[in-house]
Amino acid sequence: NQLTNCRNHISEFKESILRLKNKTERNRQELLNAFKEMKLDISEKEHDAQYAVEKKVNTSDMNETVSDAFEVLKFFFPHLRKVDRIYPNVIKGREKTGVTFALGISTVNRGNYSYLKQTLTSLLSRMTLPEEKDSVVIVSIADSNENYVKSVVDMITKKFKRQVTSGSLEVISIPAYFYPNISHAAESTDDSEKLESWRTKQVLDFCFLMLYAQPKAMYYLQLEDDIIANKMYLTKITDFVHNITSNNWLYIEFSVLGFIGKLFKSEDLTDFVRFFLMFYKDKPIDLLLGDIFLVKMCTPGEALEKCIERNKHIRIRYKPSLFQHVGIQSSYPGREQYFKDIYY
Repeated sequence: NQLTNCRNHISEFKESILRLKNKTERNRQELLNAFKEMKLDISEKEHDAQYAVEKKVNTSDMNETVSDAFEVLKFFFPHLRKVDRIYPNVIKGREKTGVTFALGISTVNRGNYSYLKQTLTSLLSRMTLPEEKDSVVIVSIADSNENYVKSVVDMITKKFKRQVTSGSLEVISIPAYFYPNISHAAESTDDSEKLESWRTKQVLDFCFLMLYAQPKAMYYLQLEDDIIANKMYLTKITDFVHNITSNNWLYIEFSVLGFIGKLFKSEDLTDFVRFFLMFYKDKPIDLLLGDIFLVKMCTPGEALEKCIERNKHIRIRYKPSLFQHVGIQSSYPGREQYFKDIYY
């Protein structure tokens, strides 16, 4: 009897595992189908509306032809469909294009703490002059506090005047109309709702910055406003990318922490942004980045080991890490963080 009961339990366990496996595969396939349908729908809408790939944008100091990348936002946010032109406020910069690298930094007010000057000093001082000419560093102020915006602009204008004048350093701000209505959560007394609102806004901030950077360069390097860079970091990145034999990679990790040091091909950025915007309320952006591989690379019924092995060829990690996290005071009010990249 004991043997029979044991066999029955084993049989029931196997059936439970099989049901769970089938459910997981169905969910994965549904997610993949939803992503494909979304891309098709976007393509059809763009074609029907005859969106131009490029258009003239009038700025305060020049007329510049830029990619119409921001139109994708109208698919996800109905409140933006009435906006004639979605574009950031370019506070400082010459809207430089045609370079190899665009380095994106999103910054918000951390109260009495700021690591931005340290970050920019590290990044810019460790570039060679030819590298500086062939790149653009974009500081995106994702904060509506006018005093903070002014303090950032004043600091950058004073400390990095040469780079601003040459066009190698830009300062933009995200227009308030871009954000959907998430202010009620930010103003809530519930800590979990505040944290969710902060994470949601962070995903949106990154997406806006990526769309702005997309037409400027061949590659886009995602950074944060509280990091330092290794010596000759851009030289090492350039050499590493040029030595990769296959062009099938989706991104390269130059840091293992969060969203820091992730290098993308600019031509892929729109697809990444579309995916992030599908699930921007559900997860932080670094976790969404991992989910992309489950959708794009793992097929139903496939052994997980095979999928992971294949990911190594398209999700490449560089060691040692070229960027280190130095910020202690989080951009989330009242929180301290002591994350360090052990491979730096």
